[in-house]
This record gives sequence, C-alpha cells and structure tokens, in this order.
Amino acid sequence: MCVGARREDGDVWLARFVVDDAERPGAGEAVDALKRLGITPFLASGDTTAATRRIAAATGIDEFRSRVRPEDKVALIDELMEDGRKVGMVGDGINDAPALARATVGMAMGSGTDVAMETAAITLMRPDPRLVAAAIDISRRTWRKIRQNLFWAFIYNVIGLPLAALGHLSPSLAALAMALSSVSVVGNSLILRGWRPKLEDIRHDNS
Repeated sequence: MCVGARREDGDVWLARFVVDDAERPGAGEAVDALKRLGITPFLASGDTTAATRRIAAATGIDEFRSRVRPEDKVALIDELMEDGRKVGMVGDGINDAPALARATVGMAMGSGTDVAMETAAITLMRPDPRLVAAAIDISRRTWRKIRQNLFWAFIYNVIGLPLAALGHLSPSLAALAMALSSVSVVGNSLILRGWRPKLEDIRHDNS
C-alpha cells in the first residue's frame, strides 16, 4: 500500500510511504525443512497477488493463492483433501479458525488469537515458523515409537504364551520375559527425551 501527498499544484510529490508485509524471520528455513520432510508448502493469503507472490518467492513456496477470504481457505482445504491429500493448516488469526478446524491437522502460533489456539489441534509455544517442521518431526518419531513398542509388547506374548502352554517355559522365565517386555518398551520410549528441534536433523522419512 502506498500513501503519498502532492503539492497543491499537483506537480511534485512531497512524501511517499510504502507499507508492505514481510515474512516472519526463519520462514525460508521453515519451508526448506518442510520440503525435506516431503511436505509441499502452500501459501493462502488475503493480500494482493503482488504481495503474496513476493512472499512466496522469498520463502521458496511454489504454490500460492492471493486475495483468499476465510471461506476460500476452507474451500481450498476441501479441494486438496478431495485430491487425497492430508492438509496441515498453520494460522494465528480469527479468520484462520474455520480453516484450522477443517484441516487434517491445525497448528496455531502461540502469539495468535485465542480463537485460533482453541480451534487448532496443536499450538506452537513460540511464533517461530520453524517449529512447524519440528512439531511434525517429533510427531512422526513418536508414532514410530508407538508402533515399535506395540511390536515388543506383543512379540513376548506371541512367543512366550505357546512355550508356556507347551511346558517349555517355566513360571520364573515367563515372569522375566514379561519384565523384559516392559523394560524394552520404557527404554525405547525414553530415547525420545534426547530429541531436540534441530532443522538439520529433519529428513524426508515417512516410515
């Protein structure tokens, strides 16, 4: 947006002010981290086409839409989900609340409005866009741990119960096996305590 003033004769500009939106610090790094995770960033903004294109270019986002109203964001999410995509929505304003509710996963910035934080499934504690990729990374790691723990919990029973029924496993060894099952599950989970949100450690891993 430009605001200016002319002299009464209309020949000379006395002043000219340009007001423009700027990307958040770290936004480019956040986009790079999302791409490394195999996620396609999409910018939906209510700003003008020129401003939205500039922000997209500055942050490395290839797909964007401008002059998007709150209901248009919801329609866009529906459109993407109809194509079979899982959609994560990141926002911090009142106008973002409907889209945050409709997305597969909604993420709100901790510095955003109360409505956005109440609607979103995840609230980032700092207004740092790089935490979006970090939240996805720790979620994936946690899900992998859950599946690993389920494996270790069941494998002891799958092997131990038939052996015990056939008389090949004494009660003391069966009790030891169950204890080892619990220890392996707890120990495997505690590995996550060493996790830190380091962008250089985030890689494209959907396993």
